[in-house]
Amino acid sequence: MANKGQKLKSYSDELRKEIVNKYLNGMAGRSSLSKDYDVPLKTINNWLCKYNHGYDLISKNSLKGRRKDENIDYKERYEILKKYQAFLKAQRERK
Repeated sequence: MANKGQKLKSYSDELRKEIVNKYLNGMAGRSSLSKDYDVPLKTINNWLCKYNHGYDLISKNSLKGRRKDENIDYKERYEILKKYQAFLKAQRERK
C-alpha cells in the first residue's frame, strides 16, 4: 500500500512488453532485468504474473476512477434532493 504523499512511478506499455518478452525468451533473469531497467523486482513479478494469467500488459489509465456522467441534469437532481429532504423531514416529525 502506498504511503500518504508517495508518488507512484508509471512505466510505458513498450517497456513492460520489452521486459516481459526478454524474460520469457530467456534473454535475462528477473533480477538482472530489475537492475538493468531500474524497475523493482516485485513490479516485474507482478507483470509476469498478470501475463501468465492472461491479463493484457497495456495500461488502462483512462479507465481508472469513477465514470464521468456525460448527461448530467442538475435541475432534475436538485428536484429529487428537495423531495428526499421533504420526505426525511416528514419522517422525523412522525417520531
